[in-house]
Amino acid sequence: MEIWPPGSLEERVQNLVKTWEMELFHKTSDGDYKSLGPNNYTFSLNGRKGISLAEKRKLGGGYNSLLQTSLPNEFRCYNPAEETVDSSHRAFTTAFPRGFALEILHVYSGPPEIVYKFRHWGYMEGPFKGHAPTGELVELFGMAVFQVDESEKVVSVEFFFDRGELLGGLLKGASIDSSSEEVAPTCPYLRNTG
Repeated sequence: MEIWPPGSLEERVQNLVKTWEMELFHKTSDGDYKSLGPNNYTFSLNGRKGISLAEKRKLGGGYNSLLQTSLPNEFRCYNPAEETVDSSHRAFTTAFPRGFALEILHVYSGPPEIVYKFRHWGYMEGPFKGHAPTGELVELFGMAVFQVDESEKVVSVEFFFDRGELLGGLLKGASIDSSSEEVAPTCPYLRNTG
């Protein structure tokens, strides 16, 4: 994992993106956000029409908005339309009990239009949607464009990645009876957050 020099553009972008991600996954009150302006914020995935923060919440928050798909229902191994904030959070924190780390690989431009390449990664040490853990590294690579205002608050986000890269790694394990899935231990402070 790259350690960026203190104060560098890369370190600033990595800190902004990690803060933004943490807030979107763990904060529910608009007044609590520090990295974005909730009233004028938009999110877009793979060229789709941008949605507001309120619309993102209606989709079920973090994972569901990031895993939107136009696949027919019968081909969806993970269906964001059927998941809640709680069920999606539980599915991914169980599959990745040690977390799903974010790494900024390259920053192509700085504020006000930040363009960067990223990698999310973690070890599948818990079950996922009826599939046994493999212990293998699961990675997701992509690009993102963040627009920030004059105070460097995020006003729009566009992500570009192949969700199959993530889901494919989570479906490698043998099929298991879903009633026997155990929730993997996680951080004691975050265990009951969803």
